[in-house]
Amino acid sequence: MSLSLIFRKRQNIFLVLRDFHGLVQVVIPQDESAASVKKILCEAPMESVVQVSGTVISRPPGQKNPKMPTGEIEIKVKTAKLLNSCKKLPFEIKDFMKKTETLRLQYRYLDLRSVQMQYNLRLRSQMVMKMREYLCNLHGFVDVETPTLFKRTPGGAKEFVIPSREPGKFYSLPQSPQQFKQLLMVGGLDRYFQVARCYRDEGSRPDRQPEFTQIDIEMSFVDQTGVQSLIEGLLQYSWPSDKDPLVVPFPSMPFAEALASYGTDKPDTRFGMKIVDISDMFRNTEVGFLQDALSKPQGTVKAICIRKGAKYLKRKDIESIRKFAADHFNEEVLPIFLKTNENCNSPVAKFIMEEQGLGLVKLLETQEEDMVLLTAGEHKKACSLMGKLRLECADLLEARGVVLRDPALFSFLWVVDFPLFLPKEENPQELESAHHPFTAPHPSDIHLLYTEPHKVRSQHYDLVLNGNEIGGGSIRIHNSELQHYVLDTVLKEDVKLLSHLLQALDYGAPPHGGIALGLDRLMCLVTGAPSIRDVIAFPKSFRGHDLMSNAPDSIPPEELKPYHIQVSWPMDAETEKSSSNHPCRSES
Repeated sequence: MSLSLIFRKRQNIFLVLRDFHGLVQVVIPQDESAASVKKILCEAPMESVVQVSGTVISRPPGQKNPKMPTGEIEIKVKTAKLLNSCKKLPFEIKDFMKKTETLRLQYRYLDLRSVQMQYNLRLRSQMVMKMREYLCNLHGFVDVETPTLFKRTPGGAKEFVIPSREPGKFYSLPQSPQQFKQLLMVGGLDRYFQVARCYRDEGSRPDRQPEFTQIDIEMSFVDQTGVQSLIEGLLQYSWPSDKDPLVVPFPSMPFAEALASYGTDKPDTRFGMKIVDISDMFRNTEVGFLQDALSKPQGTVKAICIRKGAKYLKRKDIESIRKFAADHFNEEVLPIFLKTNENCNSPVAKFIMEEQGLGLVKLLETQEEDMVLLTAGEHKKACSLMGKLRLECADLLEARGVVLRDPALFSFLWVVDFPLFLPKEENPQELESAHHPFTAPHPSDIHLLYTEPHKVRSQHYDLVLNGNEIGGGSIRIHNSELQHYVLDTVLKEDVKLLSHLLQALDYGAPPHGGIALGLDRLMCLVTGAPSIRDVIAFPKSFRGHDLMSNAPDSIPPEELKPYHIQVSWPMDAETEKSSSNHPCRSES
């Protein structure tokens, strides 16, 4: 017996039924004695729900379909029942049919029927189950659910605020279970994990959602190597069987090297085109903008070699690259070709090639059809620019048919030795946590915390996959005095907001550390999906809306009264002017 959705019909002789196992061909009876069965199956609209019973038989010779898992058999129907007829659909349930994301999200329950969405969500379920097995059954972890109604915490991303019935008091949804997991360590639950829901009041992007899921892990009496080893084993154990097996341990790279060679803290190591410092080559150059850059503190000259760039990149591509550098970094980027006649339109590039050509060729190991991109400026800014251009050029080359990044390759990398603090963008004289304020300083740098905190390295580590950060964690501060000093003196945060954590650390907190893996982003990369919305059953739109239910929605004023909240609607200039002429007008 089969309870299924009609997938498609063929000339009222066959139809294909679909259920969660897959597809099966059904033979529609043609004899008069089964006229009622034929009528039901032939008249049922596509995607209707039908129940059939019959006999599984081999397909006739020459009619077997090797591309279909059930291609050797079919069902000879005896009875059929239409359980629910399907109305006209807003789109066809076929993976090759192009549908806008807005339409897919509006009718998500229909989109979930597609082969790709079924695969994505079922694979996600299988991997999570394997992770639970690995952590609980093999390594003694305890699965603990932590609250989603919490309090406002300092720093980090914006939090969602939830009103309470107490006047002027609000809950906040946690960005992560960070404080709870540390408190569990104080409570003696020395190995915790959770498939945790997290919330950030930010707009959606292809790799980010207002609500998302983490594989959240914390351990007592562990060091950085222990956490990394556990995660490598976890991924290796839960990795899909239809992918190449993972090779561990994963390589590791200091943050400073990642920035210098790739211009980012999440480098895509599937291809080369590394950033090279060529400052020494131009110490005595007569080129003005290079001289100017090198005369300043941290001034450098950076270059990347674009393999086959002269062959595949067009003039409009180069102009776009230069405009991007000027608009976003206020920096000049100079394209240099090995053939001096190709540099005729740029006297500066021609001069550099004539002056330092052999040195560039040797240092960058360039070949005839390569192109060199050169920029000069402060080290961090120049590296960041070249890191962006490295990825942009890779996209352009791949659009022209050059294979740089193998989609079947999964290149994992640990990035370590991050700075503990960074200057605030709005006020560089003040510091903020590079990750979060509970990260422990590197043991070798603790003395700098009290004299030159901006130089302190952290015990933070990120896990990067194909140029995407899929996890981050750290060894935590377990000493109350040190945590108080970091919050109060270095970060100048309101310590009262974290008084519960500081008090807990005073009651014999063990050394501890952990990590959180972004499950949505990991699954997006594993399945090759273009967006994390394709691995989430009911995601939010780009603006953070639920297009299916139209959330967020307004609430009548009378329902807001128990929460002591009154909505003040934003006014345009005309309305505001009108309102100022009528001071007695009440707000809704």
